[in-house]
Amino acid sequence: MTTSLDTLATALYVKIDDLLKASPQLAPWRPKAGIPPKLSDAELVTLAVMQALLGFTSEARWLRYAHLRRLFCYLPQQSGYDKRLRAAASLVGHAIRALACDTAVWTDDVWVVGSTPVECGRSRETVKRSALAGWAQYGYCASHSRYFWGLRLHLVCTPRGLPVAYALTGAKADECEVLLDILTTDPDLVATRRGQTLIADKHYCGREFERILAGLGLRLLRPARRGEPGRAGARLFKPLRQLIESVNATVKGQLDLERHGGRTPEGVIVRVLQRILALAAAIWHNHKTGQPTLRSLIAYDH
Repeated sequence: MTTSLDTLATALYVKIDDLLKASPQLAPWRPKAGIPPKLSDAELVTLAVMQALLGFTSEARWLRYAHLRRLFCYLPQQSGYDKRLRAAASLVGHAIRALACDTAVWTDDVWVVGSTPVECGRSRETVKRSALAGWAQYGYCASHSRYFWGLRLHLVCTPRGLPVAYALTGAKADECEVLLDILTTDPDLVATRRGQTLIADKHYCGREFERILAGLGLRLLRPARRGEPGRAGARLFKPLRQLIESVNATVKGQLDLERHGGRTPEGVIVRVLQRILALAAAIWHNHKTGQPTLRSLIAYDH
C-alpha cells in the first residue's frame, strides 16, 4: 500500500463500509420504503474526506471536479450532497473514533488540549441575519490578537496530532467547563486512562477544576499564572504547547477550517467534523503505511 489519495480513499471506504456492516444503526435514517441511494453512505463519507484533503471549500466546485475526474460512478447534485452530508454527521463522528482507535498512538498517555476560533461571519449584517445567531458569538483570539464572530473548536489530541475528543461551542464558552463536559460526556474515554496527563495553557485553571480532573484520574500540567508559585514540568510547556497550535494550524491552514462555508448550525457542525475526520484519516493511513510523520498531508492534497 502506498501513500496517495487514491489508496487512502480506497482504504477509508473499506473501513467505513465494514463499520456500517458491523453497526448498521450508525447509518443515517431513511424510510424503509423507497429507492435506495445510488451513492452509499461509505462512499459519501469518503467523498467528503477527499473534498477536505484537496482543499475544495465550495461543494459545487468539488462535485464538478469529482465528476470530471470520474471519481465515483454516481455523484449527487449539490443540494442532495449537502442534505445527505448533514444527515450523516453522527456517522462522521463515529468514523473519527473508529479510525483513531485503530492506530497505535490512540493509547498515548499524554493529551494536549486547546481551542481555536471558527469564524462564521465578518459583517454586521451577517451577524444580524445569520441562522447561527445565538450560538455564534463575538470572541477574542489571543494567539492571533484578533476579535472574531463565530464559534470555538475545542480539541483534545495526542502529541502526534490524533484527535481524541472535540467540542464546538460559542466563542465565549469557558474552556475549563467545556473540557469537563467533553470528559464527563464520554466516561469510557477516561475510565481506562487512570494516570493520563493533560497538557494545557494557563487558562485551564481553578482549584475546583483541578480537583475534578484529579477525581477522574487525570493529571494536569500547565504554566503557572501570574502570582502563582512555579509548577512541575514548566520547562516542558513551551515545546509541548506548540503541538496543539501546530495541529490547529493544520486544520485551519491545510484543511481550511475557517473557510467551512456553513450557514446553519447543522451545516457548520458537519463541515467541522468533515475536517477532523480528514485529519484522523490521514494519520490513520500514515500509521498503516509506516510513515515517519503521521500528521503529514502532503501525499493527499494534490
